[in-house]
Amino acid sequence: MPERPASRAKEQLATYQRKRDFACTPEPSGERSMPEAGAAPRFVVQRHRARRLHYDFRLEIDGVLVSWAVPKGPTLDPAVRRAAFHVEDHPLDYFDFEGVIPAGQYGGGDVIVWDVGTFEVHRHRASKSADAGQAVADGEIHVDLQGQKLRGRFVLVRSNSSRSGKNEWLLLHKRDEFAVAGWDPEDHPRSVLSGRTNDEVKADPDRAWHSELPAEQASVALKPATAPPVSPDELAALDDLPAAGGRWQVFGRELKVTNLDKVLFPALPAQEPVTKRELLAYSAQVAPILLPYVAGRAMNLNRFPNGAQTKGFWHKQLPDHAPQWVPRWENPGADRGETHTYLVVDEPAALVWAANFGALEWHAWTSLAQEPAKPTYALIDLDPGTQTSWDDLLALARLHRTAFEHLGVSARAKVTGRRGIQIWVPIAPGPSFEQTRVWVQQLSKMVGAVVPDLVSWKWQKSDRSGLARLDYTQNAVNKTLVAPYSPRPAAGAPVSAPITWDELDDPTLTPDGFTIRTLPQRLAEKGDLFRDVLLHTQHLPALS
Repeated sequence: MPERPASRAKEQLATYQRKRDFACTPEPSGERSMPEAGAAPRFVVQRHRARRLHYDFRLEIDGVLVSWAVPKGPTLDPAVRRAAFHVEDHPLDYFDFEGVIPAGQYGGGDVIVWDVGTFEVHRHRASKSADAGQAVADGEIHVDLQGQKLRGRFVLVRSNSSRSGKNEWLLLHKRDEFAVAGWDPEDHPRSVLSGRTNDEVKADPDRAWHSELPAEQASVALKPATAPPVSPDELAALDDLPAAGGRWQVFGRELKVTNLDKVLFPALPAQEPVTKRELLAYSAQVAPILLPYVAGRAMNLNRFPNGAQTKGFWHKQLPDHAPQWVPRWENPGADRGETHTYLVVDEPAALVWAANFGALEWHAWTSLAQEPAKPTYALIDLDPGTQTSWDDLLALARLHRTAFEHLGVSARAKVTGRRGIQIWVPIAPGPSFEQTRVWVQQLSKMVGAVVPDLVSWKWQKSDRSGLARLDYTQNAVNKTLVAPYSPRPAAGAPVSAPITWDELDDPTLTPDGFTIRTLPQRLAEKGDLFRDVLLHTQHLPALS
């Protein structure tokens, strides 16, 4: 699809925003809603019990969710035509909205994410354009849906009759291999996001119930932890502290910070070295954005108390001198001699505390503490060898990009801040680490077979002849990859930074080109490019 300017999307959301009071409704305002270049367009269907039950059918087009209300819901039955009403465009971050809109607010009622997936526009014989926005403007759009419930070709066509004054359309399913006679959406009432019904959301809108867990653990927060950004006054207060340190009030906590002008990262050419004061400021700036990726997870810290120019060490056990307010997890499965108490960054001040403790790298588990044997991601680590050039590594990353596009799998990449690239694939709860490890191994073997001269499968680095390794072994309990936005212990304080898939084609991209000094501005301009990995509804397809 041709790109539209961001201002166009803002204009399209004016009606949506005018109808809602965001001080009262939990719906997203859309102020920070941003599309990701190069990603497959998505669709979502929400089952919405407002004044009357209906299904909201939404297609990601030109930076917004173009939306239709379908009173009786979409169906796979090709003999049935559903009335649909074209309503105001919604922001992209409405994609995973599930909850209760208060009574008296526009659309008041309970909402579940009934289905999600991706789509492709099909150019039919009567169409003038393959562009989705133009097809909607022309009054007829054909789309091939790849969802968890809805599959196959659907058609939305504007009706000739509009005596009610409403923007009336028809929604139908074509006769194809996915068509099912008599298929009724009401036979499939559960959310693909949380597994809940509308009644369960109405009873407890901010929680999901996992019946397979013990009763004391079964109610789990549905939405990722969030926190307000650090204030300019809080950052100024850090700047005003003397070199020796002092008491810093940040995120509602008082931290004792020390040795603020100590050099923690050597200087890059023509730059000043990076001090502890700068690391603490950066940690406070990224903590609210990082929080959803680490909350509820055990944290392994790579500590360099004397700076990145010295030898560091792994620190897993939360020290006894940690303040009582610092969140923690007692591992019930720990054997004698193993780590029993882990830091859990459930609030942003805990990350700042870790940085003051000398943690220059942050590694969170890829499973939640409540289910340590169940990963929430499948992980791919493109580990370069001594003979692997940056161009070689980019070629491997692009091959993975192509594989994901072919498989219809949502994944996000980040440069490591050192020499590599890592890819996170969000998954729905269920698979074990062994299953994700086997899946990643199969995928890696398929990719590696295309460029066998770039990849070695030898276990020992010394046996790889300097070739790259596609490391699937990180898919295991207590194995971690560095967290997004974490610094790395090297000159200039490079950062493990999320990237768009399109940036793999940018000749200026380097694996260590983003630092704690440049990353905050990148976040301000591009937003959180990793956020899609927080939607754990995806099932890994079979590889053959």
